[in-house]
Amino acid sequence: MTNQEVAQHAAEETHAEGFNAGEVIIEHVSNSAIDHPLIHLPTVFGIDFSVTKHVLMLWLVAVVVFGVVTWTVRRYLRQDRPIPSGFMNALEAVVEYVRDSIVLPNVGHRWVNTWTPLILTFFVFILSANAVGLIPIFEVVGLLDHWVLHTSEDSFAKNIMHGGATATGNFNVTAALATVTFFAIIIAGSRAHGFVKHWKNLVPHGLNPAIYVILIPVELIGMFVRPFALTMRLAANMTGGHIAILAILSFVFIFAESAGQTVGVAVGIGAVPMAALISALEIIVVLVQAYVFTLLSAVFVGMAIHAHH
Repeated sequence: MTNQEVAQHAAEETHAEGFNAGEVIIEHVSNSAIDHPLIHLPTVFGIDFSVTKHVLMLWLVAVVVFGVVTWTVRRYLRQDRPIPSGFMNALEAVVEYVRDSIVLPNVGHRWVNTWTPLILTFFVFILSANAVGLIPIFEVVGLLDHWVLHTSEDSFAKNIMHGGATATGNFNVTAALATVTFFAIIIAGSRAHGFVKHWKNLVPHGLNPAIYVILIPVELIGMFVRPFALTMRLAANMTGGHIAILAILSFVFIFAESAGQTVGVAVGIGAVPMAALISALEIIVVLVQAYVFTLLSAVFVGMAIHAHH
């Protein structure tokens, strides 16, 4: 190859290695378990137990929620004052709201204390996981590594930049939560009516036998559709917001590469405020999705308990 061809080939490679919006977005919202695990662990029965970013976020949220709530409640119980204050006051307000406004209207007075702990755990965990996903923890680690630490390419700091940060944006996580709801529905119905009676309550009584041929399969499919809807709704909403924000911010780099830095700055003047507005909207989505998941879980459990309604 001549010097001119070598220079042209190098320029093409440089251009090809430019900003890739799709790769950036996918790396942010995906788990990246195979390519960039944070902690390598052996494969057992075909399952890779390596710790990925979503697993790390699950551990982080679980530890923080358990630690903060346990410390707050125990600190309150050691006091002589019957009236809570500070964070305990806010925690009590959340507990009472979930119990009185979500669980009680659906399961009734008899079962409210039985199912409030589960529904409350759903609400607090999902809300915390959603909220933590809005905090740019790993981006800050990446900036610290880039400007201060300067670690190697295979370091923990480098690997942590691959993948998403919102655990509830992972369909495996939301499927696990929905599976808990699925078995809670069966347990609730079995405790309220007995195991055999619960399955009989899936369809109304006294209908023409020919109708049951259609109705029973539909109701059995409906049993699995409910947790599937819970899985998809939560994960899709949490993932969609991050994709929208990253897609808008990607316009800045795309136009800067194709039309120059001046155009990129001009695009950024509109793109950055728009991304900030979507981030503000995501704060509302964080709360709404936690509420919707817990509300529907309570509704499904209540339907199993009050099958006659």
